[in-house]
Amino acid sequence: MNLFDVYPLFNVNIVKGEGCKVWDDKGQAYLDLYGGHAVISIGHSHPHYTELMTSQLHQLGFYSNSVINTLQIRLAERLGQLSGYEDYQLFLINSGAEANENALKLASFHTGRKRILAAGKAFHGRTSLAVETTDNPKIVAPVNDNGHVTFLPLNDLEAWERELDKGDVSACIIECIQGVGGVNMATGDFAQGLQAACRRNGTLLICDEIQCGYGRSGRFFAHQWLGIRPDLITVAKGIANGFPMGGVLIAPTLKPVYGQLGTTFGGNHLACTAALAVLDVFEQEHLVDNAHEVGEYFLSRLRELQLSEPHIKEVRGRGLMIGVVMDIPQKDVRTRLIYDEHCFTGGASTDMLRILPPLVLTKDEADDFISRLSRVLKR
Repeated sequence: MNLFDVYPLFNVNIVKGEGCKVWDDKGQAYLDLYGGHAVISIGHSHPHYTELMTSQLHQLGFYSNSVINTLQIRLAERLGQLSGYEDYQLFLINSGAEANENALKLASFHTGRKRILAAGKAFHGRTSLAVETTDNPKIVAPVNDNGHVTFLPLNDLEAWERELDKGDVSACIIECIQGVGGVNMATGDFAQGLQAACRRNGTLLICDEIQCGYGRSGRFFAHQWLGIRPDLITVAKGIANGFPMGGVLIAPTLKPVYGQLGTTFGGNHLACTAALAVLDVFEQEHLVDNAHEVGEYFLSRLRELQLSEPHIKEVRGRGLMIGVVMDIPQKDVRTRLIYDEHCFTGGASTDMLRILPPLVLTKDEADDFISRLSRVLKR
């Protein structure tokens, strides 16, 4: 049997990781400024994470959600305390797509409506409703194209208000910093106006924090820079440092109804242990503050490079979610970074390097990347 070939792969076999570095099967070290697509939040193979996961495996790897799991209760309490959402409820699942799927479903249950507003260039996942709210017709299968979603430009408040005032919208879903869409940032005026319009019309506001959340922006959630408090917050990626996990933070105004939502693997003992280990390291190593401090430094160094490097046209982002827009194909730059400079980055559209390192990144490692990128762009 062969693998179903859905990804174009770089010819590198990564077998080991530590902090912001990974190694291939030939022993070559790479600087990891991609974090497995923003997943590795506390660094590869963190010793506290490894210790807790090993210990939990010796006790119990899995049991169903038909019994009490005190790890879930502890995780909800800790996450509420660290994020500032102690009065919210937590539903645990396995991925970001599932988180958005369930948030959109909850909004529809709550409002009794079908219609959804989403932003142009949005990416919310590849499952049914999640992919329908993703602004990429190439990945929307005919069975998913049900006409539920209206796409509107991010930050065009008037356009969103016009649609909301029709009174038939179940939910608005936004990424406060778009990832796949190109590190586009919502403004405070837009976000606050959108929240007000949602409340006026009985529509729920969903913030997709799957890539931009969990400390990456320099605050626990990216929307906290904008002065809003959404009804539903979706999380995944960095929540468990590589163990498959997602979640929905749910406002206290929404009440659970047995049978509406469910999951087999969501919130299992290993997943919760991984997530608790992440929160431990967040606290012990002040990683949200580090993302802010090192992110500001990194952005300033990249903008200095832009002054001397004509291929760089724009640098944008917040914290350790950074986009570098160039006048040459990002795929070519990424390829040379990997094979010539032994460094991983991400991409967006055809012209942007997307930088999503573990939140343990240091200023020295940011400087190291600047040197590697400069050499590639000068070739």
